[in-house]
Amino acid sequence: IRPGYTDLRKGIDGLCLLVQSSMKLDPRQNILFLFCGRKTSTIKGLLWEEDGFMLITKRLENGKFQWPRTEEEVIALSEQELRWLLDGLSIVQKNAIRPARKRAYIV
Repeated sequence: IRPGYTDLRKGIDGLCLLVQSSMKLDPRQNILFLFCGRKTSTIKGLLWEEDGFMLITKRLENGKFQWPRTEEEVIALSEQELRWLLDGLSIVQKNAIRPARKRAYIV
């Protein structure tokens, strides 16, 4: 995802340019790029399918997306984090069980 604010009036060409210039990525990768504007009730997704781009919009009737507003580079989401985001939850769940770190055990 691209944190911060994005002008959602942009179409496919404008979002492709944004992916190339500010995210430094190739928009023709097999990646779903997500953007959110100032109104956090709408997000746009840009996805390359082998014969062209698909532009996806999701607008919530009630509530807002918990979109990260920091101006970080790019945030890669796991499938679980994407589900949380689309369900209106934060991508950082304080009470979620985190994967265990691998430790060396001495036997």
